[in-house]
Amino acid sequence: MTAQILDGRALAKTMRGEIAQEVERFHGEHGWVPGIAVVQVGEDPASSWYVKQIARSFGAVGMRCTQHTLPADASADDLAALLRTLNADPRTNGVIVQMPLPDHLPSTLVTDLLDPAKDVDGIHPLNAGRLMQQSGEALVPATPAGGMEILARYGIALRGRHAVMVGRSNIVGRPMALLMLHQHATVTICHSRTPDLGAMTRQADILVAAVGRPKIITGDMIRPGAVVIDFGVNVVEGALAGDVDTEAAMEVAGYVTPVPGGTGPMTNVMLMENTLTAAKRQATQAHTP
Repeated sequence: MTAQILDGRALAKTMRGEIAQEVERFHGEHGWVPGIAVVQVGEDPASSWYVKQIARSFGAVGMRCTQHTLPADASADDLAALLRTLNADPRTNGVIVQMPLPDHLPSTLVTDLLDPAKDVDGIHPLNAGRLMQQSGEALVPATPAGGMEILARYGIALRGRHAVMVGRSNIVGRPMALLMLHQHATVTICHSRTPDLGAMTRQADILVAAVGRPKIITGDMIRPGAVVIDFGVNVVEGALAGDVDTEAAMEVAGYVTPVPGGTGPMTNVMLMENTLTAAKRQATQAHTP
């Protein structure tokens, strides 16, 4: 058996074209284009590279991206002042803060102060609660939203199927588990304390990995014909590797997202989708008497 590749790169290209058309229509209706602000504290090279990627991809679809870099020793008051400014700026429809922050800055500072209407990363407790309650008002974290979009666009139904989520982070594992549950999958969440992980993963019709450990999911841990979604991004000997042994998975699974080229390209696209959604809501509210 050779699995079908779930090509996130090709899908992202298609969706960027769709978003560009939506942005053009939005501009025609409102006279302005949606914009995102990206906040970075310090000059971490990987973070700086990602910020540049966001700016480039947003510009390619006609959306604005402003970058705000604070020094690594910026105080909590400095970051709070910037967030309040961005919250109040009508030209800024979405805000993301690059994580992790320096040790002296608590991440709760961001989640406490960021306007949930502009929280296009879906980290604010209000958006997390809305996701839990299956509210259509939730801004969903972009990475799991991208994984769900891949499943939807490839016509892979979750209803009645057993999904195993390996990983329980607040930005990928937990929201992905909830999103699959909302699509009527039976969801099992595994983590570092799960005994005999392979016994659990071999039960999965849909196997999702997001733990940040290269190739922790080996071929013998995959049920024949399963759908494998790999959110892992690890660097091994200078090359990207997922949490799944892709080569081994291709011999067993029915569908596999490769690394690179699977879920990664979809994250930026869903960030655009969230920013466009936020802009539409803000435009509607601005014209509501």
